[in-house]
Amino acid sequence: MPTPLAAALLPLALLVPAASPVSVTEAAFDPATAFVPPAAISYADDLVPYGSHVRVVTDRPVPGRTVLTLTVAGLAPDHEFPVHLHTGDCGADPASSGPHYQDVVDPVQPSTDPAYANDRNELRLVLRTDGRGGATARAAVEWQPRPGGARSLVLHAGAPAGRHAAADRVACVRLAR
Repeated sequence: MPTPLAAALLPLALLVPAASPVSVTEAAFDPATAFVPPAAISYADDLVPYGSHVRVVTDRPVPGRTVLTLTVAGLAPDHEFPVHLHTGDCGADPASSGPHYQDVVDPVQPSTDPAYANDRNELRLVLRTDGRGGATARAAVEWQPRPGGARSLVLHAGAPAGRHAAADRVACVRLAR
């Protein structure tokens, strides 16, 4: 016969899902040289100032679908940042985030074949900041990343690029696993 406490806790245990379909990463951008490795790294403090804020919500509302919502505050105002999932971790070298994550991996890297490098096979979004440097963007794909495959979210310089090439990696966010 179960104890009264165990019997009382059983209904609560049944309410808690084994694994949440939602993950949230929230951080302030820091330099890659910070004493403690940051969750969000800025490689270009003119576009992504140290201390600016990022929030990434990844939702898997149904099997086989992923919805990513990116919210930022304090970035360069009136700017357009292309954003992609990447396969590597954020590090001191912007290239450490690796190539774009692809649901079906192009056997030739870097991937330029439109059969692989497209918005159905890669999670892509464009973040457009307002006059105060804030923005929210959302993208959805009809797949879920392989476990451990999409390790970071990278912001590229975009437009107006200024002193950076449009494709330059200007920030990296380590994703919750």
